[in-house]
Amino acid sequence: MNEYFKLSEKGSSIRTEVIAGLTTFLTMAYIIFVNPDILSTTGMDRDAVFVATCLAAAAGSLIMGLWANWPIGMAPGMGLNAFFAFTVVGVMGFTWQQALGAVLISGLIFLFLSVTGIRRWLIAGIPASMRSAIAAGIGLFLAIIALQGSGIVVDNPATLVALGDLTQIGTLLTIGGFFLIVALDALRVTGAILIGILIVTVIAILLGVSSFGGVVSMPPSIAPTFLQLDLAGALTFGIFQVVLVMVLVEVFDATGTLIGVAKRAGLLTEGPTHQNPNLGRALMADSTAITAGALLGTSSTTAYVESASGVQAGGRTGLTAVVVGVLFLAAMFFAPLAGSVPVYATAPALLFVATLMVRELSEVTWDDVTEAAPSVLTAIAMPLTYSIANGLAFGFISYAVIKLLTGRASEVHAATWLIAALFVAKYALYGAH
Repeated sequence: MNEYFKLSEKGSSIRTEVIAGLTTFLTMAYIIFVNPDILSTTGMDRDAVFVATCLAAAAGSLIMGLWANWPIGMAPGMGLNAFFAFTVVGVMGFTWQQALGAVLISGLIFLFLSVTGIRRWLIAGIPASMRSAIAAGIGLFLAIIALQGSGIVVDNPATLVALGDLTQIGTLLTIGGFFLIVALDALRVTGAILIGILIVTVIAILLGVSSFGGVVSMPPSIAPTFLQLDLAGALTFGIFQVVLVMVLVEVFDATGTLIGVAKRAGLLTEGPTHQNPNLGRALMADSTAITAGALLGTSSTTAYVESASGVQAGGRTGLTAVVVGVLFLAAMFFAPLAGSVPVYATAPALLFVATLMVRELSEVTWDDVTEAAPSVLTAIAMPLTYSIANGLAFGFISYAVIKLLTGRASEVHAATWLIAALFVAKYALYGAH
């Protein structure tokens, strides 16, 4: 193990790596409860999605650990699962099988971009302010989903949205759960989100809001989602923008996380090229995980920023990621517990993740209105149009147009012009959806 993972060379040990892996798992294990909750709204079998989530996370983490030797955990990503369920299926009207087909297509494109080096070109060409705004916008999108699902925000014919009935038990559980998660995180308690979900679930069961289905059992069947993707149906009219959005978010989210966590672990040298012999393998690992997840039956798999917690605990090699993968495999035996988790327990987790993502707005160049205005449009359009795609379109098109009108078109990278043109073409061909 020492020789394979180069533990001594990285100044680590088996004990340290195991502790780091456990820490990372605890901070990202909430996805095994939240992802089935979100994707089941499309008609997908909740138990099958639970197993697919665990298997996709395990496969991605094991590939990252055994092949790239990086301490980064993988799992279906927050944001893209919401886009999958609430935009692609809920608004655009695609079936979940077609949406899975789109995930596979985006994964293959993502793999091609990683192999050819185009992925790095795209990242280099997207303005830093826009990258931050995209993360924040996805956070706001998750926030409106959480607030709506828990009854804190309701629809109103006069004002579009309004405050819900805060005296309802479920709504109060969501509010209390959010306060609990924030407090635990502020006190630096490992696994704050997971602990919050479990505590709210127990209270909900005691109050009769949720039914208790048990804790441990053999894993349920994955058959309802395994290889159920409709690849031919995914190639129907209108799928272009779905794949475009998936690829763009995958590029920004996964690459940003990989580089950010790896830098914190001391695996990358400073500079635009981020020199590391295993960077290429890491980029390939997360690309491969997306295609695996689509075949299993879940939305796009990505690198998790929560991996930074394991790095903070001393994780420096792929053994950390291997531990994460093994723990996700073990989590499959807790399907009854996952089925007992009500929306009022996952909503606080979504809301907390949203607060972490919205803080990315601090990276926007606020003293330059040609940077700030497109960033704000990107962030607010996602929740207000209930679409990550529209937010990206608003942002890229406005960025290019504003720079052009102010005589600063030379500041716009070719990648940004390309993405803006693709979105213009999308609206011209397909309209609002």
